[in-house]
Amino acid sequence: MLYHKLYKEGAIVVRHLRAIVIKFLASFILLFIIFGLMYNMSFTNVFLISLVLGLASYVIGDLFLLPKTNNTIATLADFGLAFMIIWLLSESLTYGESLLGPSFFVAAGIAIFEYFFHKYIARNMTEDENRTNHQPKYQYQTEAAQELYPVKPDVRSDDE
Repeated sequence: MLYHKLYKEGAIVVRHLRAIVIKFLASFILLFIIFGLMYNMSFTNVFLISLVLGLASYVIGDLFLLPKTNNTIATLADFGLAFMIIWLLSESLTYGESLLGPSFFVAAGIAIFEYFFHKYIARNMTEDENRTNHQPKYQYQTEAAQELYPVKPDVRSDDE
């Protein structure tokens, strides 16, 4: 029984590590193409930005926001987070021209990747993990009725 529990927890850790590596590699490749090849940013800076972005967006976007919202909201949040992290780190790590425009395009590319990555996360996370997260998905509904005001019993009469 203990072996089964340890095996199950180990499998969960492996799935999370695999997801983090996939996210890191996708952001690293995109950042290296745009910043490394086009703007001559050093390999170390691209690696550092990819590492910070991958870890922060996995924790905030995939573990916190995605289970509570839907794919679209989590993707938009990942776009904003990616843009801010990429722009702030690229401006602080490099000298020269502003990288606001390229940061926006890289964040847009990462957001497109994130849309499909969230589907991957939904397919590969088991039901057992979802049961441990006791936060409900928020589903708002409105109530509708036929009458706006209640009818008083003395107003209705069969005599009229």
